[in-house]
Amino acid sequence: MTKKKETEEPQEPQYTQQSPSVPKTPEEMQKELEAKIPPEVREKLEKIKVKLEKFKDQILAKFDKYITGVALMPPRKPEEGQQPNPDAINVLVVVDDSDSKKMSKQELKEKLGTIIDVAAKEIDKNIVTETVIISELWQSCCDGKYDLLQTIAMAAPIFDRGILRTIKIAEIHKTMVLKKFEKYIVSYVVAGSVLKGYAKETSDIDTYVIIDDTDVKKMTRAELKDKLRAIIISMGMEAGEMTGIRNKLHIQVYILTEFWDALREANPVIFTLLRNCVPFYDRGIFMPWKQLLEMGRIKPSAEAIDMFMGSGEQMLKRAEFKLRDIAMEDTFLAILTPTQAAFMLYGLPPPAPKECGDMLREVFVNKEKLLEDKFVEIYERSLKVRKDIEHGLRKDVKGKEVDELLDDADKYLKRIKRLFTQIEKIKEEEAVLHIYESSITLIRDLLRAEGIEKVLAEEVISKFDNELIASGKIPAKYLRVLNTILEAKRDFDAKKLTKTQLEDLKKEYNEFVKVLVEYLQRKRGREMERVKLRVRYGKKHGEVILLGKTAFVVNDIDAEEKELSKAVLNPDGSLGPLEKSSLEEYEGALAKVEVPERVFIKERIFENLKKIFGPDVEVLLNP
Repeated sequence: MTKKKETEEPQEPQYTQQSPSVPKTPEEMQKELEAKIPPEVREKLEKIKVKLEKFKDQILAKFDKYITGVALMPPRKPEEGQQPNPDAINVLVVVDDSDSKKMSKQELKEKLGTIIDVAAKEIDKNIVTETVIISELWQSCCDGKYDLLQTIAMAAPIFDRGILRTIKIAEIHKTMVLKKFEKYIVSYVVAGSVLKGYAKETSDIDTYVIIDDTDVKKMTRAELKDKLRAIIISMGMEAGEMTGIRNKLHIQVYILTEFWDALREANPVIFTLLRNCVPFYDRGIFMPWKQLLEMGRIKPSAEAIDMFMGSGEQMLKRAEFKLRDIAMEDTFLAILTPTQAAFMLYGLPPPAPKECGDMLREVFVNKEKLLEDKFVEIYERSLKVRKDIEHGLRKDVKGKEVDELLDDADKYLKRIKRLFTQIEKIKEEEAVLHIYESSITLIRDLLRAEGIEKVLAEEVISKFDNELIASGKIPAKYLRVLNTILEAKRDFDAKKLTKTQLEDLKKEYNEFVKVLVEYLQRKRGREMERVKLRVRYGKKHGEVILLGKTAFVVNDIDAEEKELSKAVLNPDGSLGPLEKSSLEEYEGALAKVEVPERVFIKERIFENLKKIFGPDVEVLLNP
């Protein structure tokens, strides 16, 4: 991130002085604008409106399940060399592909897009349709391409299940925030049911604004957050008034340092935010976090897991002394956080509340056979009550039902505690076996690299000592670590290994593996130099790697994205026809081949080098 100038104290937004009269509604403003439109233009717009309504009705009759938004788009800029069509009616159709199971998402887009376009042309040949699937729209945001969002924000909705208004108000609010505080804003992200295609008229629009507080000098971080939060939320209300989408924009403001801290503590809210949100603006912070989470690289600490487990009982005790409506919320959270902690202990990211029930059943009931389905039903029942109250489907809850929910939550927590013990036992067994088997396999690989092919289990320590420790190739302390690993395996089999011993063993094992892998990689790298033929042609450098009966060719080793080809290495030393290859194929061949001590090349290969790299190719000796 580039260094910013000294942070200035944010100022209150300057609004134009207005009269004390009641501000006009968007509907009133719309009527005033329509009254100013010339009659001939109004007549043309009415005809277009009739055609678009007919078009909308037709495609909804065919694809109501999939169509989530239809909008009249602003005129498009013609492509280079093409004449603009002043009569073109540009229409965007947004397709929900979240439930596409019988065909790929791209097939769904192409199939529906073709049919939609034909239907449009039957109504008016000037209707130009663009079909976009929801996943493609959000992926463009993740790729940092926001042009389509900005265009949709200026469009006139014809049919909308919620996605168009979400984009409109979020884009307008984002623009206002960036215009005022761009130097502070790290990311502006959007969440909610609309992202998954099942939004309703009553659905809220959740937005999160992350503020950079790393260069604050003239105020505390809390003051910065409070000042900007008040202004950003007021801008949200203003955006709601401008668009007529009132009381739907729910804004959360985070400062960067507290967001990092919540991420470090594996806060489930932050996990859910990273997993479910889509960036409408990002300065290169949010997407790396999101990708690290998807790669499984953001892992909760043991302290975080214990914290979430312990929070359940505390919340349950508090729930007993609250009013019934508050008890509903606390009772659900009391079972939610330990449930998410169980998934984290098992090795999975904590799922969103809506997904917890299905994942409990899939992982712990059906797969591992550790949990009874009746406890999943308790979770699902509690979630349903919470959602019904939240969405206004239920106005009150009887005291008897509150007692039943509290009683169920108590039973659930006791069972989840036992589930923790079951998971810990599985994970301890997996950890010890993994450490032992990985260590033995790695040492066998090291010895094989030293020319020792077969090593019996009882010879591992002596061979490791004689061939690698005694010769000074590996530091002597790692012989002690290996002995500790073997001893821990014996203690585990005898049920004598403690949790403390296991945690200490993991730390030593990580260092042990790192040192041995680095040694193996260095040795492998030195060996690989013997099978590489490096060339220079013009200002570029290429490479031919001879692996057994196959040769891999890299045309430009300095290119960011290297293009690989492969060819059969004939008995006479020449290369067969080149075929396109990939890095994955090359690495697979590299892992299988045994590098010979000496590699000989024959004259015929030089003719191939001239054909591949040109007549002025030069072979580099000892590159």
